[in-house]
Amino acid sequence: MHVDHLLRLDRLDLSLVWGDEALLGREIAGVTATDLEDPERFLQPGEVVLSGLVWWSRDGAPAKTDRFVSALRRAGAVALLAGEETHGHVPRELVDACRRHRVALVAVPPHTSFRAVTEAVYLRRWGELHRHPADDHHALPENVRLDLDRALEDGATTGGLLDRAFAHLGAPACHLLTATGRTVARTGGTAGLSAREAVEVLRGGRGTTLRVEAEGTDFDTWYLHLPQEGRVPPRVLQEISELLGRHRRRRDRRRAARDAASDRLVEAVGAPRADTDRLRGALASCGLADRAAYTVAVAALAPDGNAGADGVAALAEALGHLPSVAFAVARGTGDGAVAVLAHEGDAENGVDAEDEVRERLREVWPLVRGCRPEGTWQVGVSMPVTAPTSLNTALAQARHALAAAPALTPPVAGLRDLGGLALLLAGVPAGVRDVYRTTVLGPLLGAGRGSGAMLLETLEVFLAHDCSWTRTAEALHIHVNTVHYRVERIEVLTGRDLSRLDDRVDLRAALLCR
Repeated sequence: MHVDHLLRLDRLDLSLVWGDEALLGREIAGVTATDLEDPERFLQPGEVVLSGLVWWSRDGAPAKTDRFVSALRRAGAVALLAGEETHGHVPRELVDACRRHRVALVAVPPHTSFRAVTEAVYLRRWGELHRHPADDHHALPENVRLDLDRALEDGATTGGLLDRAFAHLGAPACHLLTATGRTVARTGGTAGLSAREAVEVLRGGRGTTLRVEAEGTDFDTWYLHLPQEGRVPPRVLQEISELLGRHRRRRDRRRAARDAASDRLVEAVGAPRADTDRLRGALASCGLADRAAYTVAVAALAPDGNAGADGVAALAEALGHLPSVAFAVARGTGDGAVAVLAHEGDAENGVDAEDEVRERLREVWPLVRGCRPEGTWQVGVSMPVTAPTSLNTALAQARHALAAAPALTPPVAGLRDLGGLALLLAGVPAGVRDVYRTTVLGPLLGAGRGSGAMLLETLEVFLAHDCSWTRTAEALHIHVNTVHYRVERIEVLTGRDLSRLDDRVDLRAALLCR
């Protein structure tokens, strides 16, 4: 296990403060926790050192810090893991000393226990010892290991493998979870967890949690979690994790063919003209043919609207929380990620399913965003359509809803959310909104910096108070005659009559386009 591997363990939430590629590639031989000012005689080469920094204070900080870090270097420590709980941060003097003595420095947040770090290191170390060619010892009993290998070769389900792996241990409670809290499988009799509960379990450090080593993304990496700590020997748990990693890699290889089919479907849906045969063939290749209704969802990362491969992974993981919905997801043209969802039953059930998709995405999307918090992730969902040839229309609807998503919390929008003029206008291209605003409000904008701003404010307040002269005067703290004068001036400059509903709507829409 290298220092870089430790940083990749999402459940620990460690962050690199300083360290170059060479230092991060050093192998970890063990862990020691200490708060001695000079811990050299207690350290072994190759260890990472956990310190709560109780020894550090501002008085004499540079000298103390240099003595501590130089002791780590002389002892051959590969990294310092500094706890943030005592001081709320990693002191600048410590960063400078680690840079001088070339000791990698990693911050441990207050919610991550030193015990969790220690267990993570030794679980990984035990797994590496098992994989060493000179060591043919296995923690799992021979008959169990052979049975699991056969089950894996025979294509057993994930849940089936999990049950068989833990059966000889008395079937302890165990969850196989993703980073967003989706339950991939659980042993028989284990109580279910909601996605939010599962995320809290993974982050809370309770019980035993082990990452399954496979090519997962930030969103769908697998974690084995046993609520009862110490229920399964660490070496056994590591072997079970490795088995599940092999199973996951097989699944991912099979999924590659499905990904190609998904690409073809999304390309067909995004084509300028609907091709019935092409759409039906693409749906069949994805296993989505002959369904009662279809919905399209679009996910993007603001401000450029292009989430790329991350958007595909994020949307696929979010939709994975809807086990009753079959879907195909791929990268769209300029849209980030596009998913086609297929609903069973009749068309009316499809409408209900669309509501379920939108509401369920609203529940899980904050958990998905939590895996990659940078940027503003948003989703648009179409109304259901019954014919494959209408999928391109559904895609246009989803794009329109996507434009309105930033106005909602969480930013997941469907066409039914476009209930107000502001949300409706959010779906209009920015260039069109700019032209409309300039056309309608241009005379006010050109009326002079001071008077133009004053007239715009008066117009906004006047419309907000249902064109009441008295309430507008009270809100602006001016005389009612001044309101009459300003409104007349607005009508002359814009050519609109504020006694007419159509003109009021025009001006209100232009204000919302600012």
